[in-house]
Amino acid sequence: MRPAWSVILLTTLIGAGQGLFLALFALDAYGAARGQGSLAPFFVAVAIAVSLALVGAGLLASFFHLGHPERAWRSAAMWRTSWLSREAIALPLFMALAALYGALHWAGKLQGALAVGALASLACVALFVCTGMIYACLKFLQEWHTPLTVANFILLGSASGLTAASALAAWLQPALARGYVSAALLAGALAYLGRLAALARNARLRPKSTLASAIGVKHPKIVQIAQGAMGGSFNTREFFHGRPREVVRAARWSLLALVFPAPALLMFAAPQSALVLAAAFLLQYAGLLAERWYFFAEAKHPQNLYYQAIA
Repeated sequence: MRPAWSVILLTTLIGAGQGLFLALFALDAYGAARGQGSLAPFFVAVAIAVSLALVGAGLLASFFHLGHPERAWRSAAMWRTSWLSREAIALPLFMALAALYGALHWAGKLQGALAVGALASLACVALFVCTGMIYACLKFLQEWHTPLTVANFILLGSASGLTAASALAAWLQPALARGYVSAALLAGALAYLGRLAALARNARLRPKSTLASAIGVKHPKIVQIAQGAMGGSFNTREFFHGRPREVVRAARWSLLALVFPAPALLMFAAPQSALVLAAAFLLQYAGLLAERWYFFAEAKHPQNLYYQAIA
């Protein structure tokens, strides 16, 4: 498949924003359950602002993927059958609830904030599932049609959000930094193992379609001489990445190095430094961009069997 940068930015940015919110609310709810003091209002306000900024930036990026952005509101119309429509509903709902949680926390209405935060967490998890299922529900793309797709969207988003929370905590509420760093390392390790499992699974896949089934001709030996057109077409542009193997291989090695190992080294080296933890988040996000690019490029659309003379 051709990786679209608008979708890559959408999925990685909103995932980091969702993970940051869950990291914030989980600690807030844990403290309330133990009867401990609430998080510092300024820390909560800044974390919510960053979370909403990340999600908002991802939403803005998604508009560049639309042929008619003015009709974006119609994307929610098919919510009964479409995971994309459900995502279009869950995303603004999560943003509204997260903003309300932050406002109530700032106003000192902590019980109300916790109740709204719980609803926002449910919307956040629903958004993760909807985003992952957009790809996991496609049976004809074997690389995506697995529970690992949804699991990795959740784990990678949570890991990046926890890394962002670590940097913010080191800056605004240092007593929380080490705890967040430990959680970020654990989530990062789980996300890394999940992605390795998906890579190993996909490496073992064998195409279900053949040249014979692609064109409906039952013959034991079929050789394609030409595509049937002098140049490219929508199909050759949209369903194949068009990059040499070296680029795909570089993206794979980048995700393997940057999604977890490089940020983990920085977090181990300076778990109390806001600048170092911010650098760890940026490195990890660069890895997520490579991971998501590879996620799309790795998927082999069956139609490329027919258009292989170009693809």
